[in-house]
Amino acid sequence: MAGTINKVILIGHTGDDVKVTYFEGGGAIGRFPLATNEDYVNKTTGERVSNTEWHNIVVRNKGAEICEKYLKKGDKVYIEGRLKTRKWQDQNGLDRYTTEIQCIDFTFLTPRGENPQAGASYTTPQTQATQPNAAPLATPTNNQPSTTETPEEDDLPF
Repeated sequence: MAGTINKVILIGHTGDDVKVTYFEGGGAIGRFPLATNEDYVNKTTGERVSNTEWHNIVVRNKGAEICEKYLKKGDKVYIEGRLKTRKWQDQNGLDRYTTEIQCIDFTFLTPRGENPQAGASYTTPQTQATQPNAAPLATPTNNQPSTTETPEEDDLPF
């Protein structure tokens, strides 16, 4: 293989509403926490164990605006992106690190009765630019697939 891969796929529930920051040039950055859960039975004690992992999701520009408008706390969402670790200094001058998921593609999974935009998806322009012969960008409409495949509404594997 000639290159490397940095790809993350998550399905989880939002821990808060999307917080968006707008910039002078028209750009926007949205941030929200995403919870994924792992459940298993401890073999030695026989008790059920549940672990929750929190992920910091960052989505940019039009995707941030769509998420801010339609994604609410507790909604289930599919996220594709890449890991990015940022270094910053706190108020005491100490170096701190934050690992985030830079969202490239997302699909809302919350049932329609709970969220009118359930099933909507969006692919960021960065993905389009890095994939030759990629399908046109998805728009935030109901039942719009997030990939070049066109599965029927009820053909989702989850």
